[in-house]
Amino acid sequence: MAPLIASCAGETVHSDNGSAIVPWWSITKTALAACALLLVAGGRLELDRPLAGRKYTLRQLLQHTGGLGCYTDTPDYEAAVDGHAEPWSGDQHALFASGTPAFEPGRGWKYSNSGYFLVRSAIEQATGMEIGRALQSLVLSPLGIENSFIARSRADLQRSVFGGEDNFHPGWVAHGLLMGPPSDVVSFMHRLFTGALLPRPMLKAMQERHAVETELAGRPWRTAGYGLGVMVDIASPQGLCIGHSGQGPASVSAAYHFPDLSPPLTVAAFAPTDDQGVAERAVLEEAARLR
Repeated sequence: MAPLIASCAGETVHSDNGSAIVPWWSITKTALAACALLLVAGGRLELDRPLAGRKYTLRQLLQHTGGLGCYTDTPDYEAAVDGHAEPWSGDQHALFASGTPAFEPGRGWKYSNSGYFLVRSAIEQATGMEIGRALQSLVLSPLGIENSFIARSRADLQRSVFGGEDNFHPGWVAHGLLMGPPSDVVSFMHRLFTGALLPRPMLKAMQERHAVETELAGRPWRTAGYGLGVMVDIASPQGLCIGHSGQGPASVSAAYHFPDLSPPLTVAAFAPTDDQGVAERAVLEEAARLR
């Protein structure tokens, strides 16, 4: 199956399949980051003060520089998913996140889904809303994204155009898993970077790049960097490239914004594979075609 593609330039959205439902996977992190930054702008969260009882800050969690490990890297997680077990509770995730750090906050970089579980918790505590309602109220609805939702059951994930995702329970995505049509994903990413949802200082902070030393084999990026909830390539074939990729048991996602193009362009791609490079290359190829 060829990747599903959606694109947006100006207010015009094109999508291969308007009725398809796809998992956002880790593109959800960008929505969480936008929500957290809105709460910072409103004085309900603080970006650079250590969280209560912790050494790391919200900025460090958003940028994966807090030193936290990642529960998805553990043998226990692999065994549980392979055995189609029920997901951990919030208390179990909180306990894992409080374990021995990989490094002192601010002194390294490690991609951490556990860190984004804590971002989710901070949003829920600050708003008094569960994460689906908080994202819908503060981020998705203001951006005109009406058909995406937090997946809560295996039945929700089975709505994916790619099938049941190997009977994966979306609760294993501890920070929450958005699902919706490709047009929603590309519209979200495009409107986030071209609209006025975030105050300019927050949007600028989101895009400030922390250079990352990581293996890029099989991936199309020329540079690796991470902002606040976004991956950043400063030298893609189409110039600056900002967005996020994601991967689940049976599909991948990628949605990236190209602000250097005229007009600015955003492309999203989704494919039934475990190779994120497939979706990322599809994004870059479509951007080159539409340029």
